[in-house]
Amino acid sequence: MNIETIASIVHTANKEYCQSIGDYSQPDWEFAPEWQKDSARKGVKFIIDNPDATPEDSHKSWLAQKEQDGWSYGPVKDVIGKKHPCFVPYNELPKEQKVKDYLFSSIVKTLSQFI
Repeated sequence: MNIETIASIVHTANKEYCQSIGDYSQPDWEFAPEWQKDSARKGVKFIIDNPDATPEDSHKSWLAQKEQDGWSYGPVKDVIGKKHPCFVPYNELPKEQKVKDYLFSSIVKTLSQFI
């Protein structure tokens, strides 16, 4: 088990969760753009490096990385314009989006035991 493997697993879980709430925009790992894979890898690394991090901490880290990469808030995800509806403080996220952070964090913490 390594960061790449965990990132692909957590990406797939995220994709499946998104589909369960009606969002079919997430590609399979093999077809995901490099920026999306890199975001997953960085999220995995953050949680491994900070095992006591909460889902809110994970979101803050994601938000900081997105900001560094030039992203900002937009009501609809726009990859070309680098806009994202989750580019808000954690407490402003809809419940469905908070669930994604919990799932991501839980999966990474579970699988990182096997590194």
